[in-house]
Amino acid sequence: MTAPAHVVELVASMAAERPAGLGATRLVCVDGPAGSGKTTLAAQLGALLPAQVVHMDDLYEGWTGMRAGVDRLVEWVLEPLAEGRPGRYRRYDWGLGKYAERHSVPLADFLVVEGCGSASLGTERFSPLVVWVEAPDDVRLERGLERDGAALEPAWREFMREEREHYAEHRTRERAHVRLDGTGNLVED
Repeated sequence: MTAPAHVVELVASMAAERPAGLGATRLVCVDGPAGSGKTTLAAQLGALLPAQVVHMDDLYEGWTGMRAGVDRLVEWVLEPLAEGRPGRYRRYDWGLGKYAERHSVPLADFLVVEGCGSASLGTERFSPLVVWVEAPDDVRLERGLERDGAALEPAWREFMREEREHYAEHRTRERAHVRLDGTGNLVED
């Protein structure tokens, strides 16, 4: 999914209007179910703002690590930035099943965090702009299996179940400032 330029520009202007909740840094959380198009949108925002993009997939310890990944985001990245220090994290390598290289998250005007759980209730104190991206389950599953391979269908289905529970608990869609469909267009409720 590549969002239309006017949508990316709208989201970027909304981000610029948000209070800086991480010291002097404004936080943009691009959240929504797996396979909806979050990564592509985050890359577009990162280029336009400009901003570093942190991927939640780098913070999960594989398919069952969403909750712990959210905790790592807050502890390793958001809290240090809010205290005026750079954030740091180790990228989890899903293929090797262990942590890999370290990444620094410098103090900057904007930070974009994308991925399932990025806009959890635990991020609210950092005043994020919450962008919700959604697509039908069958489309998401097809995209995921095309990317990851058909052998991972059971893992995908379990992750989809886990994320539904997470989003119900955190009311992420309801708290979003802007909602996009899986093609990058605005969703009007």
